[in-house]
Amino acid sequence: MPATRAARRRRRAIAAVAALPLLAVVLGACGYGSEGEKDEKVAPAAEGEKIGGLGEVKIGYFANITHATALVGLQEGLIQKELGGTKIKPQVFNAGPSEIEALNAGAIDIGWIGPSPSVNGFTKSKGQNLRIISGSASGGVSLVVNPKKIKSLDDLKGKRIATPQLGNTQDVALLNYLSEKGLKVDTNTGKGDVTVIRQDNKQIPASFESRSLDGAWVPEPTASKLVAGGGSVLLDEKKLWKDGEFVITNVIVSQKFLKEHPDVVEAVLRGSVKTNAWINENPDEAKAAANAKLKADSGAALPPEVIDPAWKNVDITDDPLASTLSVSSEHAVKAGLLEDPLLDGIYDLSLLNKVLKADGKPAIDDAGLGAE
Repeated sequence: MPATRAARRRRRAIAAVAALPLLAVVLGACGYGSEGEKDEKVAPAAEGEKIGGLGEVKIGYFANITHATALVGLQEGLIQKELGGTKIKPQVFNAGPSEIEALNAGAIDIGWIGPSPSVNGFTKSKGQNLRIISGSASGGVSLVVNPKKIKSLDDLKGKRIATPQLGNTQDVALLNYLSEKGLKVDTNTGKGDVTVIRQDNKQIPASFESRSLDGAWVPEPTASKLVAGGGSVLLDEKKLWKDGEFVITNVIVSQKFLKEHPDVVEAVLRGSVKTNAWINENPDEAKAAANAKLKADSGAALPPEVIDPAWKNVDITDDPLASTLSVSSEHAVKAGLLEDPLLDGIYDLSLLNKVLKADGKPAIDDAGLGAE
């Protein structure tokens, strides 16, 4: 005998109630609801009081492991936390000269950048556009080659070697090294005993794989990408420097921004110092955070065969290694990229040393190149 309409309604109601716990489990497993949200690492948003009433600070950096401080500090919210309600507006660059242009145009206020563009920008502006306010990283640069075409450093003549951009830090290092080996190259055209090809870091691995390049003098993680693609490290740049230390990344600020918003700059430096300490104390977690930021910026994380060696090859430090900046500028002169580099006044480490003192850490020396 068919069930009445009322009976059918009662059975459907009972079934719906019974299904609620199962539905809750399914939704939770899909990541919905409060438990799912707790599993997601979300960097804190700008909240609280704005420092000096400033709404935002524009920060530039590269999607490179040599810029680990910026990658980790932004991903983990360690820099934003120090800024309170002053929001970070980030911008990713591929090479230093373009970042200097952005700083000069006011498109960024603070940036993580290499030494050569810093010196070049400071010199061209007659010391008016920027200050180096902290260190960030040392090392992390290698000459990677096709081992079938280049078996030793004596095999470079007639080969095609890439750098990220004319006048960037790796470009200067390669040109100087070739000069010391007695190999002549026209700085601007890249033609000579060795053909120097300026190419975006993102494009170099594909060019290397297609054999249109014989090698590249590049920062991490590009160097490790080339190795994973069959390349061989012919020279780790650390071997060319005393104690294996040389500045590869420092922090710069617009002089105008430094003068108008020193409290904001100090907050960013507090975040930078805390980030560097966290990276060195938690290398595995920091590596994962850097990779997560690279994925957010580029759409793809680095595989273990790339991120692991790249991470080990970079040393994180608050010290800008000022004495090595002088040597790097001499290399730029020899390469014909600078005629008379201006270094006096390029550093202002006063806020960094204030932050370090508050943390019970020793002051850092500017090698006599500080602003008065």
